Amino acid sequence: MSTPRFGVCLLPTDQTLAPVDMARAVETRGLDMLFFAENSHVPVVHRKNSYHSENMVQPFARMHDSITALAACAAVTERIQLGTGVCLLTERDPIITAKAIATLDHLSQGRVVFGIAGGWIKEAMEHHGTPFKERWRVVREHALAIRTLWRDDPAEFHGEYVDFEPLCMLPKPLQHGGPPMYIGSNSSKVPARVAEYADGWMPIYDRYAGDPIADLRAACADAERDFAEMTVLLFGAPLELEVLEDFATRGCDGFVFLAPPERQHELEVVLDEIAALREQFISSAA
Repeated sequence: MSTPRFGVCLLPTDQTLAPVDMARAVETRGLDMLFFAENSHVPVVHRKNSYHSENMVQPFARMHDSITALAACAAVTERIQLGTGVCLLTERDPIITAKAIATLDHLSQGRVVFGIAGGWIKEAMEHHGTPFKERWRVVREHALAIRTLWRDDPAEFHGEYVDFEPLCMLPKPLQHGGPPMYIGSNSSKVPARVAEYADGWMPIYDRYAGDPIADLRAACADAERDFAEMTVLLFGAPLELEVLEDFATRGCDGFVFLAPPERQHELEVVLDEIAALREQFISSAA
């Protein structure tokens, strides 16, 4: 069993440590991955759901654009993977997004991980023209269109939400076929979606009701896909060695820890905790 990757997902805003400083801090501590969350805006009036909390509104309204921020991080790092955690395909044009991620893949020398999802703010999606009830159909079609743009030259796609005649979009991503595409969502329907059109899954530890490893294995069997070719990154991973060891033993490929808004001012302390846990994990497995 290879050593799982350890990373962190952060919310870079104009009131936090600058994205490039975040990236340097992550790489300096020997961690493997840096993900940036994404949100274009927060409508003043929006429906509250299980993801809502009052202390999340301001950070989600102030976030830097994730792809632009990751491009800056690519310029000051050499080793860490740079990921969207997650890119909201319900709020992005697929052609522009395919171009932006391909560009980032070149700038980072092939270090991009493309996390995708639909989002959680109904009114924000609707501002971008996506009906809330159709969000996962939009995500699926945008994901398939982006893959087509990365793979084919010329590329052509005809669907319900995306439709374009043959076109040329270059350069293709540096990674053959494009960066790995992982779905970041937590409903019981996600394993089947991952098995259908993604390369992996990023479930949140305390939000998914089932066993993500077992459920993705079952979905892969149903879809006749090889689970061994999938990647599972446990998001919101706890700082608990026994939990990490259990997930790693059962097929989890990495752990992504979250730094909540209230700990953004002590980011270096958070990163030191994660780095220490990584060393403990490695020592325990030796």
